[in-house]
Amino acid sequence: MPETPLDQLIKRLSRLPGLGPRSARRTALFLLKNRDQMMLPLAAEMDHVGRHVRVCVECGNLDMQDKCSLCLDGRRDQSRLCVVEDVSDLWAIERAGIFSGLYHVLGGTLSALDGRGPAELGIDRLVMRAKSLHKAEDRQPEVILATSATVDGQTTAHYIAERLEAQGLTITRLAHGVPVGGELNFLDDGTLAQAMKARTAL
Repeated sequence: MPETPLDQLIKRLSRLPGLGPRSARRTALFLLKNRDQMMLPLAAEMDHVGRHVRVCVECGNLDMQDKCSLCLDGRRDQSRLCVVEDVSDLWAIERAGIFSGLYHVLGGTLSALDGRGPAELGIDRLVMRAKSLHKAEDRQPEVILATSATVDGQTTAHYIAERLEAQGLTITRLAHGVPVGGELNFLDDGTLAQAMKARTAL
């Protein structure tokens, strides 16, 4: 028996992160029951986004133009560059309102198993961008390595730090440790070890 368009929609939805076959069926049914309010507007928006959203040629962010609004914003600190793995990491930092410099999206981490080496992540382009950072009056240009605390994330950060070592830049890494509101007895050993190493004076 051939697949119906509905079967194909459910199969496609089940490939989305966080959706299995059951969740995909529920989502498809919800959309069909609300086709005028949800399904058709959603389809139109997805078509529009798919056709017009581009990857920023400078930093790798997503926007409707070749160079994203963050890169075009002359008010941002041109002496600091925050390196992240994915666009979702960039969005998280922007949402928190904790950084006003420039970004560089790697598009993943170094992983021999997945066939991602320095060339696939465009590390050479990152090195060129880091070289062109403007000097601030009170500090050297800074590259902040905001990769994840996974093995691949740590490996990627160390590799980038080695490549940038001779550039005379300040290279920093996000701190890891006890989260705000976290209780010690619920933390894993690795997080506790990082928190102990990164302890600061009161």
